[in-house]
Amino acid sequence: MSEKDVFDGFNANVFLDEDGDYLAHFVEMPNVSAFADTPEGALRELAIAWKGVKESYRKHHEPIPKAPAQGEGKAPFKVAIDAQLYHALTNEAEKSGMSLYTFVAQKLKSMVSVVQD
Repeated sequence: MSEKDVFDGFNANVFLDEDGDYLAHFVEMPNVSAFADTPEGALRELAIAWKGVKESYRKHHEPIPKAPAQGEGKAPFKVAIDAQLYHALTNEAEKSGMSLYTFVAQKLKSMVSVVQD
């Protein structure tokens, strides 16, 4: 089974923290995380954590978050912004538990009405 299957399409990031542990988290939901002595162990622990998160959503009769579709109907959109705005958006995205891309896309979508064919 691939990582994409285990993580339901979410992207996992693994890095070595300042304490020498490997931390794995979802790029789109950084609050879902786990750590271990090895990168592989951190990913295994992340899979266990994700399973627990999904069980909690089910228990509370809440919809399980879905990973953003990769490349389906999306087009790249690049905008140059100043460092202060970038940091403010990054902080808000992190507080919301989303990637910067997902956070900005949701903000834009809420500000405009999208005409569907």
